[in-house]
Amino acid sequence: MYNALQDSTIAGAIASSTLSTLFALALLASGQNSTITGTLTGQIVMEGFLHLKLPQWIIRIGTRIFALLPVIVVAVLFGYQEKTLDQLLVYSQVFLSIALPFSIFPLIYLTSKKSLMGEFTNAKWNTILGYAVSIILTILNIKLLFDIF
Repeated sequence: MYNALQDSTIAGAIASSTLSTLFALALLASGQNSTITGTLTGQIVMEGFLHLKLPQWIIRIGTRIFALLPVIVVAVLFGYQEKTLDQLLVYSQVFLSIALPFSIFPLIYLTSKKSLMGEFTNAKWNTILGYAVSIILTILNIKLLFDIF
């Protein structure tokens, strides 16, 4: 993807090294955001549900190792071939698109329950719109699976 953004036959008139660098920075920022979110979620789950209190640095190291280990293992097993790593990136995004409905539907359901959310319950129109968008996304994800495989 990084190299594709430099190729004018693929990216058209907007192709440049600047665009490739912006993509790399966006990918880095996305990874950092994911890691930070994972760290905070892990801390809340361990403290709130499991009643475990660990130092913040242990949680951070554990989260980063958990996030980086699969990528390092795949890179070592398949070599540092650019095409293979590009395919890994695509397949990881396909996996995330498959997993998305499993979090969206329960989220909409739970946030529309008055017994759980109290005064912060979703409005009826918000719930209907949320389900409609989720169904459309799920259909598009199923189409993506057929297109990829």
